[in-house]
Amino acid sequence: MVTRVDRLARSIKDLQDIVHELRAAGVTLRATEQPIDTSSAAGKAFLDMLGVFAEFETNLRRERQMEGIAQAKAKGIYTGRKPSIDPAEVRRLRTEEKLGATAIAERLGIGRASVYRVLASNDQSWCRSVS
Repeated sequence: MVTRVDRLARSIKDLQDIVHELRAAGVTLRATEQPIDTSSAAGKAFLDMLGVFAEFETNLRRERQMEGIAQAKAKGIYTGRKPSIDPAEVRRLRTEEKLGATAIAERLGIGRASVYRVLASNDQSWCRSVS
């Protein structure tokens, strides 16, 4: 039992997969705020229609969000968050202090994968020299 179909799944495929799993388990789906009961043919058809509209609304919302972000970026308002990693410091620790990725990550309080990503973005040859 759910309140609304759009709270159950993000796409019509997800919804159909969930309903299929429930049916295989011998369970029917009911929505408290919508006239849906998958135990009848009409309920199944109505569920699919609501699922299509829910997915459509989600896609429209995503498109509007992307348009808004693009407009904000064009105006210089949306710049994203400030980088938490200083690539120059990562490279300095690697070249001057000869630290490995783990030591650099610990020193800067970042993940080791982030260190690898910074170093790989500049030069691939460092991988062979890490001890």
